Amino acid sequence: MNAMTEPLLFQQGDRELVRFDTHPSKYRHWELTVDGDVARLKLDIDEDGGIKPGYKLKLNSYDLGVDIELHDALNRIRFEHPGVKVVVFESGKDRIWCSGANIYMLGLSTHAWKVNFCKFTNETRNGLEDSSRHEGLKSVAAVTGACAGGGYELALACDRIVMVDDRSSTVSLPEVPLLGVLPGTGGLTRVTDKRKVRRDLADIFCTTSEGVRADRAQAWKLIDAFAKPQQFPQLVDAEVAALRQQSTRQGPAKGIELPPVAGTIDEQGYHYSLVDVQVDRDTRVATITVQAPAAAIESTPDAIVTAGAAWWPLKLARELDDAILNLRTNELEIGTWVLKTRGDAQRVLEADAVLDAHKGHWLVRETLGLLRRTLARLDVTSRSLIALVDQGSCFAGTFYELALACDRIYMLELRDAPDEAPVLRLSPANFGRYPEVNGLTRLQTRFCEDAAVIDALRTIGDAPLAAERALELGLVTLAPDDIDWDDEIRLMLEERASLSPDALTGMEASLRFPGKETMETRVFGRLSAWQNWIFIRPNAVGEEGALKLFGTGKKARFDWKRI
Repeated sequence: MNAMTEPLLFQQGDRELVRFDTHPSKYRHWELTVDGDVARLKLDIDEDGGIKPGYKLKLNSYDLGVDIELHDALNRIRFEHPGVKVVVFESGKDRIWCSGANIYMLGLSTHAWKVNFCKFTNETRNGLEDSSRHEGLKSVAAVTGACAGGGYELALACDRIVMVDDRSSTVSLPEVPLLGVLPGTGGLTRVTDKRKVRRDLADIFCTTSEGVRADRAQAWKLIDAFAKPQQFPQLVDAEVAALRQQSTRQGPAKGIELPPVAGTIDEQGYHYSLVDVQVDRDTRVATITVQAPAAAIESTPDAIVTAGAAWWPLKLARELDDAILNLRTNELEIGTWVLKTRGDAQRVLEADAVLDAHKGHWLVRETLGLLRRTLARLDVTSRSLIALVDQGSCFAGTFYELALACDRIYMLELRDAPDEAPVLRLSPANFGRYPEVNGLTRLQTRFCEDAAVIDALRTIGDAPLAAERALELGLVTLAPDDIDWDDEIRLMLEERASLSPDALTGMEASLRFPGKETMETRVFGRLSAWQNWIFIRPNAVGEEGALKLFGTGKKARFDWKRI
């Protein structure tokens, strides 16, 4: 069955699965309109349109289905409307902009659902900031009404926040006082790191459930500007004009069409044309195999645009992103992902050269952005990631970034058959094209920012590196020979599967981003550690916890011990 044509939530046998592919014609909550170089995304949530039954999305509150639509809409703007320079976020409801994540949904959800929901929501907002930073797609939140919790966190992800001063509109992060949890999509971190709100003022703001009105919100740096209702449209227009001047987007009015991501889900895994995922439920291992181009890719701007969504780099990025999201949400017990590549490494390097040669072209730039964000999604995935450089592999350039995202890299050594031995090959793509959320390349992260090591690796060029040399350079973890390979890989995977998933999540999140912190690493660190822990504490989700009792009229009963 081609399950990817089903609704966002669908049954497959006795399993309930989520799909992340949608289309504006199917939106229930967002309205996307484009006028010249300005796109408007209006949030007008259908109360009865929750992705799961059991709750109503009142007060423009959202759930995973709302964010899947937002993720899709932003990609539509990137690829189908490359002439857009500014996105305006608006509300379609009176006196309410967005009240954040639906509390009844959170109260009914499993722990895993809550955390995965927060992570996906984080990534969508991080992606908005990423597009502003790298592609020049600017955004402004035009706040009219109450803007609370995750709603304010969406506003925080925009370049500018403006608010109507009608004496009732407010911004707030009420999670701590109302729900006993944290703002789960980066609120605390963006308030301090991005908005530069003073610590004591942020403390008041994050413990005050009723919110802050326009004048004080601007004084505390929580918003950028405000105006009375009669002057508010002119204020929004002025913000759009200013952001238009900052934008570096230079695409045509009409881009390319993004068709559905074609693939099939079955009991054995997730199957696309360039990405295949085989799921072994007995060993709790998923093997993700990524295919190199079968022939030279289109290499001129006209040919690239003509190829559109079928262009190999773009098709690869869309399929891999979809596979990651499906695995993370639908396969909770599959704790180890094994990454493999197949095909001709020279084709991968040739594709890298095309990406580099035309990086200023709008479609190539947006494709590089999608590849960058997809690799970043892999970096913050709470699964053990293992790369296997075996016979038939083509870990070169962009494909070697997949290996660098992994916790370990195993490379097969074939001393007795050197012509058949797998090799690694570097390219300029490994030295700055795909920065991680910590702002470093994966090679810089791997070698703890040792500039001498990185400079030495640059001199290698794209020379093929067999196992012994790759191990010597530190580009792989271990290099078993063909006699020991099968047993060593099997024992490693069995050992990994025997360890506590919770401990592994904490360990991997700590080890993947050594050195300096960024706003993004702090956001995901807090989500992996603090929010993960808070979401299972009785004060939040116990029978008398704040998240469970919200809206019932009953007061939460807290265990007052501080741990």
